[in-house]
Amino acid sequence: MLPKGLLKEYAKGLALLIKLLDMLCVLIAGITAYLFKFNTLKVSFNYLSAILIGVLLLPFIFSFFSLYKPMRDKKILIYLTGLVQGIGFFALCLAGLAFLSKAGEFFSRIWFLVWMVGSGIAIIFFRCVLLFVLRYMRHLGMNERRVMIIGSSELTYKLVENIQRSLWTGFRLIHILENDIQQKPDTIHGVPVIKKPGFLGDYFAEKKVDEVWIAVPFSVASQVKSILHELRHHTITIRFILDTYGLDLFQHEVTDLAGIPAINICSSPMVGMNRLIKALEDRLLAAIIILGISPLLLLIAVAIKITSPGPIFYRQKRIGWNGKEFEMLKFRTMPVNAEKETGPVWATQEDVRPTRLGKVLRRISFDELPQFINVLKGDMSIVGPRPERKVFVNEFSDSIPRYMQKHLVKAGITGWAQVNGWRGNTSLEKRIEYDLFYIENWSLAFDLKIIFLTLLRGFIHRNAY
Repeated sequence: MLPKGLLKEYAKGLALLIKLLDMLCVLIAGITAYLFKFNTLKVSFNYLSAILIGVLLLPFIFSFFSLYKPMRDKKILIYLTGLVQGIGFFALCLAGLAFLSKAGEFFSRIWFLVWMVGSGIAIIFFRCVLLFVLRYMRHLGMNERRVMIIGSSELTYKLVENIQRSLWTGFRLIHILENDIQQKPDTIHGVPVIKKPGFLGDYFAEKKVDEVWIAVPFSVASQVKSILHELRHHTITIRFILDTYGLDLFQHEVTDLAGIPAINICSSPMVGMNRLIKALEDRLLAAIIILGISPLLLLIAVAIKITSPGPIFYRQKRIGWNGKEFEMLKFRTMPVNAEKETGPVWATQEDVRPTRLGKVLRRISFDELPQFINVLKGDMSIVGPRPERKVFVNEFSDSIPRYMQKHLVKAGITGWAQVNGWRGNTSLEKRIEYDLFYIENWSLAFDLKIIFLTLLRGFIHRNAY
């Protein structure tokens, strides 16, 4: 990705403009729907209050669907799909609020339907118009910032590639300057690479350059001082691009620590509002699911008790969030003390230890249902990386790179790896790859997508045994 600090001032202004447009669309659509239904613009207090709640709620919901992040490198169909998903969830949230507050009887269903459809059409229309305007401005060369890059390292390649995909920012790359161009390509993603001139200040004035980006690796960062000295008499904007691509970073971003810039090398997304949203999602859905499947849970419990001596639940220590142990619940599918002789081992398709009922429960993943109790207790999440026993964690943390970073979030009943088939006795490397992708790209919408995919293909699978 493009370094966050680089586009901060531009991205924030654009995101604020889009938020205001979205809120204005919801406000106008609500009033227009009232006019359509009641043939008057004198909106009653109840309806006006509902419209204002919708106006204030929309930016929060759209933020969870990442609808205020740059979308220039995505296809228009993907962009519109995200908008439709966000608008649909917005409508469900408002309907849910009306249901929980018992206020639904005071509002016209036709008005609500016209309001939501009108809001969706208006938001999609204005978003598309804004995209067209930004593209047209870029085509005309308006509001450009002419940029020179110093250095042609791997960092420069990634930087140029990302800038070329984010032309909505108005940055226009003119040249890439390099001391030694003998072993360098003539262009990098279409931007010419030329020899660095002797007097930078005069050269930049002649080329009417607005900004200079210094993109050199840490190993030659001493060059920065000499470049700054050459430009000491000029008011040109100078940016030093941090070489984060040379490091193995996770959830990285530049933060402020008491006025000192710092790079997060490894951090969890579950902080602040994200943590609250995740907790509400887990507790609310777990309570609803347990209530809905309680007859099934009772039936399975009775069947286990009748067919095999021993407890109904199997309790096992697993490693969860921040590497802490918790007791995970499962329906017991094996005889008591099944691992007494073998010790901790991986379950395989040829495993003869499960009972007859246990094989069925494992095959359809119903042995995992008691873990919704773990979710209610706060030990687990509905969506997240699957937890392992300590003995396996100790083994894998040495053999699999970045394995421990899966514990930056709570363990889950289902996850991105599981819905993509990486479960059971499959590649651990691929499973960790998918788990870390989930953590880096976490959002409420991503969680809902995984839950939906679990319902479609997550219970019965060839690797479930």
